[in-house]
Amino acid sequence: MPEPSEQEIRERAHQLWERAGKPEGREDEFWHAAEQELRNEDRSNPLRTPDTL
Repeated sequence: MPEPSEQEIRERAHQLWERAGKPEGREDEFWHAAEQELRNEDRSNPLRTPDTL
């Protein structure tokens, strides 16, 4: 399973940051949350098949 790209993490972190009301000074928190979400999302994707692993 490929790791999420930096761009994917950046986009997800931005979405999370916006949903949280755009708080300042918590960039690392949103980056790590986004990274974790993307990693977990791939594992739980019901559309995964052996040829996509």
